[in-house]
Amino acid sequence: MKYKAPSRCPVCDHELTISSLTCNHCQSKIEGSFTTCKFCKLPAEQLEFVEVFMKCRGNIKDVEKELGISYPTVRGRLEGVIQALGYNPEKNSMLADNQEERKKEILKAVENGELTPQEAVTQLKEVAKPLKRYNRN
Repeated sequence: MKYKAPSRCPVCDHELTISSLTCNHCQSKIEGSFTTCKFCKLPAEQLEFVEVFMKCRGNIKDVEKELGISYPTVRGRLEGVIQALGYNPEKNSMLADNQEERKKEILKAVENGELTPQEAVTQLKEVAKPLKRYNRN
């Protein structure tokens, strides 16, 4: 069985690099310092969301149906993925309509079992941050 390579150090929480690659056929080994793609660093839940989002061609209503979650939850998860990939939300974007309304939506999603408390904390922290145009960090 093959496992997903960890992207963070379990000791200090810094980013890990891949130092060795092996061919499964001939057992040749290559050593060096290699990085993984951005998507490889996403947690399993966010990667699953991205797969569903792509399968639904970005149609939020279809994502809602596929995952059985509400529109605000889809938006929140999309925002979380965007930020995990190294981008920040735009001030006037649809993702940042109204901070107070968004906080209520997040709390309602927790109440309905659509978000875990950990997801809600992450999203509430992001709502509280000043919003900036999508830029690379």
